[in-house]
Amino acid sequence: MSDLLHSLRLKRTPDERGRAHFVTELRRLVSHELAAGLRQSFVHDVPARKQRGARNGEDVHRLARSLEAFHFYSALRVTAQDMVYQSVCAPIERQRDALAERAAELAREQPLGSLTLDPALAIPRSVSAIDIHLMPGSYTRDEGPDDLTAGAVYDNRLQVTAMGLMGRNLDDIGLSIASYVRAQFRDFQPRQILDLGCTIGHNTGAWKDIFPQAEVHGIDVAAPCLRYALARARAQKRAIHLHQMNATALKFADASFDVVFSSMFLHELPRRDIAGVFREAHRVLRPGGLMLHMELPPNRSLEPFDQFYLDWDSFYNNEPFYKPYRDQDPRELCRAAGFDGTRFFEHAIPSVSDPAAATGRNTTIDASVGKLAKGVRWYFFGAWK
Repeated sequence: MSDLLHSLRLKRTPDERGRAHFVTELRRLVSHELAAGLRQSFVHDVPARKQRGARNGEDVHRLARSLEAFHFYSALRVTAQDMVYQSVCAPIERQRDALAERAAELAREQPLGSLTLDPALAIPRSVSAIDIHLMPGSYTRDEGPDDLTAGAVYDNRLQVTAMGLMGRNLDDIGLSIASYVRAQFRDFQPRQILDLGCTIGHNTGAWKDIFPQAEVHGIDVAAPCLRYALARARAQKRAIHLHQMNATALKFADASFDVVFSSMFLHELPRRDIAGVFREAHRVLRPGGLMLHMELPPNRSLEPFDQFYLDWDSFYNNEPFYKPYRDQDPRELCRAAGFDGTRFFEHAIPSVSDPAAATGRNTTIDASVGKLAKGVRWYFFGAWK
């Protein structure tokens, strides 16, 4: 596990560093060996007749509950997730004041970008009432006007759980998709770009790297994550503009942006809010603008066992909206929001940080897409306005 590439990175004791490395390897074991063992157990221990009768992930889930391998896998995966936070929260709590001081220094040294908070914003209960990903206090835990704790937890948690497969800056998704857009649409030169649900701005900043002439904005409902995002961007000399907003009610004028993007955001929204996000994206896009959303593949693209495997988080990782989102049809979501169905697209593209993946050019949308393993590929979809 490498250190993060910015000056807000934590100072860990040798024991804390060892714990973080251990948890990273434990998660690797669960994600790879134990996941493969669960699939093998399902194939060998569930009667073939019942396997053939499994029409979707829900059917597989019911069958898998009888397997010892499922209970062992699930228990260890939940334990490993809890251990992630144990490994990162202690050094963050110890350095909370130092993080705030470093953010203040960066504001003086690198006064790039901006942050606009809205103390009157009503935080959706889908965020405030759920410890998403089992993260203590979720994204909105706020200890005061200078508190960056939730953002620091998110950044360092992702560093551990990504297992080095999202780049040392954790921005591989943004870099990969923005690079794809630049390479495929050479005449498309966006002037304003918006990242929805940007949390700590790791992928927001990637768009600024790929399109340096553009004005890049990110929105989120969580103030402590946005404070951290601004400091993180300044530490990397990235000028981005951050706003505390709900993506279902953007405070931007009609036709304000050329690109509206999100990464692993839609699955954290209730279904009624997803429709609102798409409508707002359509409203704020200029004619000829591009909407893009990175997620895991929809269930319609996957075999029943793979649906079950990816839906696991919805039941056991405090992500109750994950499966309901993935049960929907992305093309229909775009069409219902006003986008022309003929201008819809979906792709699976290789990570820009993995040379082996980049040379493979495997664009098939299947259960391997989005999994953190060698040769990772990212699924995204969208539409032109």
